[in-house]
Amino acid sequence: MRNSLKTLSDLDGLPLEQKRQLGLVYTPSEIAQQPETWRMTLSIFKQQHERIRNFLEEVGVKQSRERQPFVVLVGAGSSDYIGRGLLSLLRRKWCCDVAVCASTDLISNLDDFVLPDRPYLFVSFSRSGDSPEGVAVIEHSIQRYPQIAHLVITCNSKGRMATMCAGAKNSCVVLLDDAVNDRSLAMTSSFTNMLVMGQCLAHTWSVSEYTGIMDRLACSGSDFLLRAAVEAERAASLRFPRVCLVGDGSLLGVATESALKILEMTAGGVKTMSESVLGLRHGPMAALDAQTLLICFVSQDQRRSRYAHDLLHEIAEKKIVGHCVAVGPASQGVAMTHYCDSYLSLPDDIEDAYRPVLDVIFGQLLGLYSSMAYGLKPDAPSPGGVISRVVKKFRIY
Repeated sequence: MRNSLKTLSDLDGLPLEQKRQLGLVYTPSEIAQQPETWRMTLSIFKQQHERIRNFLEEVGVKQSRERQPFVVLVGAGSSDYIGRGLLSLLRRKWCCDVAVCASTDLISNLDDFVLPDRPYLFVSFSRSGDSPEGVAVIEHSIQRYPQIAHLVITCNSKGRMATMCAGAKNSCVVLLDDAVNDRSLAMTSSFTNMLVMGQCLAHTWSVSEYTGIMDRLACSGSDFLLRAAVEAERAASLRFPRVCLVGDGSLLGVATESALKILEMTAGGVKTMSESVLGLRHGPMAALDAQTLLICFVSQDQRRSRYAHDLLHEIAEKKIVGHCVAVGPASQGVAMTHYCDSYLSLPDDIEDAYRPVLDVIFGQLLGLYSSMAYGLKPDAPSPGGVISRVVKKFRIY
C-alpha cells in the first residue's frame, strides 16, 4: 500500500467497501477537512460573538486584575492538550491569570485547587461532552462552588456537558459544527477546531485581527497537508518502534498531542514520549537510540529556535537517533537541514501561539500512516477494545 497510496486523496478515493475493510472511512477525510472547517468554526464564533462577549464580560474577564476570574482550561487527554496549546495566547490577549488543569486531576483534587471566595472561569473542552471526568468536574463545581463560571466548547449538542450547562447559572455553551465531531477513535478535526474556537475566544475583542490570521492559517494548512502527508508516509514506512517528539511553549502541547495520536493509532505498537526542547536533556535523552524517530517542532521565536538548533546539533553529532524530522519556519530550514533528515517548512509570519493547528497535522498524519504500516485500522485501531472513542463510564467518588 505504501507505494500506491501516499496521498490523502488516494485514500479518500478508495471504494467505500475497501475503506471499511481497511478502517479508512473517517480518519483520512477528517484530517483532510481541517483547513476548510477552521473557517467554518470562525464563522460560528462570529455568529455567536455578541452572546460570548457578553458572557465573558459578565464573569469579569475585562475587569481590573483584582476582580478578574482565574481562568482554568479543562479537558482530558487530547482536550487537555488543547488547553496547553492555548495557554500563552489566552493569557496574553485576556491579560489575566490562565492555567491548564486536566479534568483527570481536577476531579480528585478539586477541593485543593479551588480557593474560597475567589472567582473562577472553567473553560472545558470535550469532543463528545460525555467524558466522565469532565462531566463530574462540572457537576461537582455547580453543586459546591457557585463562584465558578463555566464555558463549554464541545462538538456534541446532546452531550451531558452541553445539556447540563445549557440552563445553569453563570454558564455558556459553544457548539461546533457536527462535521468536526470526529467519528473515528482519534480526535483530529475536533482537536484543531476546538483549538480554533479557543483562538477565537482569545480575540473576542479583536475579531478582525483574527480573521486575517485565520486566512493565513487556512491557506497554509491546505499547502502543509500535502507536503506533510508525503513526509509522514515516508517516516511511517521506516517502522521505528519508538518516537520522541519535542517542542516549546504551545508547540510542547503539539508534541504531546502528536505523541498520543501515534500511540493511539498504533494501539501502543509504537511507544512515544514528548518533552520540551531543554527538558529532553535532563534525563529523558537516555531513552533515545538508533531505533528512535525524533520529531522536533521548531519555534518561530529566535531565542527558542536556537535551543532547538543546539539540541538537534548535539543529537546529530552523537548519532543518537535513527531518523530526525523537524517542522518549523521556512527561514530556519537551511540551518536545520544540517542536523535532521527532513525539514517541513511553515510560513515565517505565523506566531507559535497560532501554530498548533498547523503543526499537529504532521503528528496526526504520522499516526495515520503508522497505523496502516502496522496493519491496523486507523478508524478503530484498538482491536482488543483497550481504548474507545469515548472513555467508558466509571465510578466517580
